[in-house]
Amino acid sequence: MRLEKKENLEYWVERSLKDDIFPRDYAQSILENESVEVLPLVHAAGRVRMKFYGRRVRLHQINNIQNGLCPEDCGYCGQSKITTAPIKKYPLKEEDEIVREAHEAKQRGAYRYCMVSSGRGPTDKRVLRLASAIKRIHHEVGIKTCLSVGIISKVQARILKEAGLDRLNHNLNTSERHTPDIVTTHSFRDRVDTLKSAKEARLELCSGMIVGMGETNQDILDVAYELRKMKVPSIPINFLVPIPGNPLYDFNQLTPLRCLKILCMFRFTNPEVEIRIGGGREGHLRDLQALALYPANSLFIEGYLVTRGHKANKTIQMIKDAGFEIESPVNTDSQWNAAQNYILDDDPNILNPKTTHTHQTE
Repeated sequence: MRLEKKENLEYWVERSLKDDIFPRDYAQSILENESVEVLPLVHAAGRVRMKFYGRRVRLHQINNIQNGLCPEDCGYCGQSKITTAPIKKYPLKEEDEIVREAHEAKQRGAYRYCMVSSGRGPTDKRVLRLASAIKRIHHEVGIKTCLSVGIISKVQARILKEAGLDRLNHNLNTSERHTPDIVTTHSFRDRVDTLKSAKEARLELCSGMIVGMGETNQDILDVAYELRKMKVPSIPINFLVPIPGNPLYDFNQLTPLRCLKILCMFRFTNPEVEIRIGGGREGHLRDLQALALYPANSLFIEGYLVTRGHKANKTIQMIKDAGFEIESPVNTDSQWNAAQNYILDDDPNILNPKTTHTHQTE
């Protein structure tokens, strides 16, 4: 029996590849219809991804250039003024340190170096400090850059652009309807206005969301279509990390299959853009991380802001094992071979201690 268009994966692929606006009821069906099986869905989304990116994967590395000291009350963040998470607070790093860490990111194979500073937004003086570091990274390191510093003005955006900044990140995080449930010290419109300021300065935009914060499917769809309307070329999808001390801790919404469906929905609704697997991928996608490379074409390596991730080598090996390729040159710590990569639970000792001797017997 022929499937209705709302459930016909072939029709979804054709519609998405034409870059027609993907009907909202189709997108909703991806998230809600249990008859839409995940493996065929992942394969269908992968066909769209392959059209625009082939099997290439972009690696991004975050540098938390200032930690904590934030006056905002974002309930999901371990750096906010209302968290009790035991983080180590520090002011803006020195310029030399930021530049040195850009060199290190490039050596690890990062396609883009993403600098993140906590706070509502930078002062004009801080913007000049950041511009100086960005200019050096542009000339001395030769790596693409992204900056996330909260709310900025049009003038500040122009200064950063002139310094050589490629991209500004400012996530919508959730829908306008759901925003007051996760933060009260700024509004959804504040975030949209920052993106508009960056776009006016001809900075490329990076904006995505955090899922698993008590939002509804309609909230997720709202973000997907808002980002499409704004023509955002880079969309990171983060999965709420349950950090003890944060008011938004765990809503029991995320499973590996749910995460895959969300990524697939974003690929169908925003077919040509960079979809990034963001924070929380290791803990929420778990053993299905490699499948996420079919709808998504980029990811973060070496951790996030206040939480750890897998080491770069492990992530790189996962990408290679799945048959994908790193877009930028990679320097690994050693030559890879099958024996070296046979590791269980991050322990190089593969012998079962219950059935083997740990020392020689006579």
